Amino acid sequence: MTSPIFFGDPELVADAVPGSVFALTGPEARHAVAVKRLAPGEDVDIVDGAGTRLRGTVRSADPALLEVDVREVDAEPAPDCEITLVQALAKGDRDEQAIEAATELGVDAVLPWQSERSIVRWRAEKAAKGQAKWRAVVTSAAKQSRRSRIPHVLDAADSKTLSRRLEGTDLVLVLHEEAGTALAGAVEAALLQGSAAGSPGGETSGIRSVAVVVGPEGGISPAELQALGAAGAVPVRLGPHVLRSSSAGPAALVLLNHLLGRWD
Repeated sequence: MTSPIFFGDPELVADAVPGSVFALTGPEARHAVAVKRLAPGEDVDIVDGAGTRLRGTVRSADPALLEVDVREVDAEPAPDCEITLVQALAKGDRDEQAIEAATELGVDAVLPWQSERSIVRWRAEKAAKGQAKWRAVVTSAAKQSRRSRIPHVLDAADSKTLSRRLEGTDLVLVLHEEAGTALAGAVEAALLQGSAAGSPGGETSGIRSVAVVVGPEGGISPAELQALGAAGAVPVRLGPHVLRSSSAGPAALVLLNHLLGRWD
């Protein structure tokens, strides 16, 4: 079984070397000792949320201070192809369910989308609170799935600004039940096009970034679909059935992880 992880101060994590003692304090130390019941002699990982992982053994355990004998320091590389989930705000916490599962599946960033048909609205203070809630959700999910990287929670976009926010993304996939192209087919075509162009990088040649756009319960409006298509996005379907807003993004991520070689 993999070791539990806790998030340490990035500057302190950066200074750690094999043979040193890392001091974890604050809420993470309390959680490690009071909730996880870690005791001296147990293995534990300390991460900075940006790819650095310390592997070590608990030296002493106190709710105010967890001391860890550092055994290894690993700098885990970012994936060759970055995946962003553009998740429309949805009622019943379904948007939070989506980003939680997406984090467990390895998403690199999530972008809250105030779509035309979103029932939930982020305005003024609610926007700041909503974004903070999303950060808490992805942080907790990253810890549960033993990730060393916490996905970025980007500033929210509305339908007028979404296409501009996705400029520079190599492949934008819009999940839509009436699309004639399957997601797998669109990705395979993009990979072939990149290989034909002679781009270096192996299986993911030509694709360094992918965004998956998921609409709300009422779906993506024709105007939104047209605007995204005009900006180069590709409407795709996952299969013969219509998925909830909470499950469509994670389902797409499973396919992308396989197609892009992220799970090899």
